[in-house]
Amino acid sequence: MDNLPLKLKNIIITESEKDDVLSAEELMDNEPLFGPNSRLGLDSLDALQISVALKEQFGVRLQGDREVRKHMMNVADLTNYVIDELSKKTQ
Repeated sequence: MDNLPLKLKNIIITESEKDDVLSAEELMDNEPLFGPNSRLGLDSLDALQISVALKEQFGVRLQGDREVRKHMMNVADLTNYVIDELSKKTQ
């Protein structure tokens, strides 16, 4: 998918309403999205909103806290997860 990381960054920023904190272009692929070292400081409600948007836009679903923690720690992890899930659907 062309520009998938940028598309995901836009989803993250829009759904978490953090456009006043960072732009999608400023968000680095490997920087943390959650926790004390995160410039965005996302929380569980943000994760839920992002998960719903991923389902709507890509048909990809993150189920449960464990999957969110594993695949949504940064944009790079989330990009890999979305690519893997989309490739499963085309097989």
